[in-house]
Amino acid sequence: MNKSHHLTESEPWNKGQLVGQKRPLRCRDVWTIRTRLALDGNKRDLALFNLAIDSKLRASDLVRIRISDVQTADQVRERASVIQKKTGRPVQFELTEATRLSVEDWLHARRSKSSGYLFASRLDCCEHLSTRQYARLVHNWIEPIGLNSTSYGTHSIRRTKVAQIYRKTGNLRAVQLLLGHTKLETTVRYLGIDVEDALSLSEQLEL
Repeated sequence: MNKSHHLTESEPWNKGQLVGQKRPLRCRDVWTIRTRLALDGNKRDLALFNLAIDSKLRASDLVRIRISDVQTADQVRERASVIQKKTGRPVQFELTEATRLSVEDWLHARRSKSSGYLFASRLDCCEHLSTRQYARLVHNWIEPIGLNSTSYGTHSIRRTKVAQIYRKTGNLRAVQLLLGHTKLETTVRYLGIDVEDALSLSEQLEL
């Protein structure tokens, strides 16, 4: 008997898949995607992409961001905080100038100033963009710039900025806080740090 399983909205779109090792984007990839979205006049996707990079949020938290989370008194915040669905704990993130400008452009385009979801769904059945829809958008961003979309996913976007921070600083605790992980071991696994990486960092420190 063939038992088909249909995912509900409460289940992750990537259930059962290995997602932690999806490649982060390189700096030039980020700028290429930004440029393409800007030239296409795709204000929603540009705001979504920029906010995804800055916030480092899981897809399930990113799609549920409300306008009030990122805007106060008709001005986009420089820092924001959201409660993570998975852990129930708050996580803070910065909004760079480029992100603030793209979010402002998107809010102006949709003529919504103070309430509701920032990325409302275009489907009647959903209030906000679904994680499945977001995953499709990520592949739509990746493929046109010549990358193999099977090597990238929503976790690529989440890992992009923290991967750069870790490479430049080696500060795992900072990365842990930015990702909202409760355990440092989770951060180590998420970044794909191996023994050689750890030893290299240790060798750089003289006591």
